[in-house]
Amino acid sequence: MTDPRTVLVTGGNRGIGLASAKLFAEAGHRVAITSRNPDVDDERILAVSCDQTDSEAVDRAFETIEDELGAIEVLVANAGITRDQLFLRMSDDDFADVIDTNLTGAYRMARRAARPMLRARWGRLIFVSSVVGLLGSAGQVNYAASKSGLVGMARSMARELGSRNITANVIAPGPVATEMLASLTEEQQTAITDQVPLGRVAQPEEIAQMINFLASENGAYITGAVIPVDGGLGMGH
Repeated sequence: MTDPRTVLVTGGNRGIGLASAKLFAEAGHRVAITSRNPDVDDERILAVSCDQTDSEAVDRAFETIEDELGAIEVLVANAGITRDQLFLRMSDDDFADVIDTNLTGAYRMARRAARPMLRARWGRLIFVSSVVGLLGSAGQVNYAASKSGLVGMARSMARELGSRNITANVIAPGPVATEMLASLTEEQQTAITDQVPLGRVAQPEEIAQMINFLASENGAYITGAVIPVDGGLGMGH
């Protein structure tokens, strides 16, 4: 982005979200993050508490950010949860909670962010999906469904909002060196890495670089795209 913009990164207190927020801040943009328990040791970043399964909480968070930084011009919808379980053992709540946070939550955030974007006739909606949403994964029916749903949602938004100079795109990361990955056993981590043609997991900063590109003027003619950043794991799916 050439001019400083107001950027909101959901789930921005760690991992990909935090790396993205810091990269935007380093480039001189006005940056806010939301999470249920925001705790970011960076004075350049405004941290706001928000439960994106609650529309009223979303409105309150946006009002706080708008009062401090101005209208959101770039939304990075990154917040997500997992409730892994074989689908025959998965409870209705396990499925519904993941959908409500990962998919419906992203919808709530994007709906609220799009209003000022429409008035400004400029905006970037960037959704962080997963290679799991494209390939599927045993034990992650709920997570895969939520991340796959982001693709159809973003492409529909791209068609609706394109005439107002608002883009909507999806990033599909492969395995990333985050707390979630670190919680797995060494054997599990090795099994994941062995599937990646590049033979390693990504660093959060590598995903953040692609997010930053899509938010920039260099990414202005890209919309409705699903961009894998997965070391070749999905081979373009």
